[in-house]
Amino acid sequence: MFNPSQADVRRFFCSVHAKDAAGQPMDALETLAGQWLQEHPEYHPDLADSDAAVAKVYQGDDGKTNPFLHLSMHLSISEQCSIDQPRGIRQAVELLAARRSSLHEAHHEAMECLGQMLWESQRAGRPPDGQAYVECVQRRATT
Repeated sequence: MFNPSQADVRRFFCSVHAKDAAGQPMDALETLAGQWLQEHPEYHPDLADSDAAVAKVYQGDDGKTNPFLHLSMHLSISEQCSIDQPRGIRQAVELLAARRSSLHEAHHEAMECLGQMLWESQRAGRPPDGQAYVECVQRRATT
């Protein structure tokens, strides 16, 4: 199983940003990451300098989103949908995307559900509840 460090993740996104800007070829994961990077031009300055990106601390109290966490969640949700794991997430995200007329917005709402599931799991000291996550996304798709 792949378990990158925080620095690895940040360098990956910075590398994708640089390759995309230079028009260099990318592998499948880099291409997917590049698509999400294009949806978030506000993060491009954070990705321009990989050494600064690795050193940066995101506290969350300044109102700024951690671009690396945000982009990683986009990739996670994309992967979950591609393999339909947890079961039902693909359909739930597709329904939400149709309801919102935007896969991007659907991902942002799914991120809220994913974050809630992870927070509850950590707080309770138990494994993440994938079914609760899927149900959260389904509820959003019906409202």
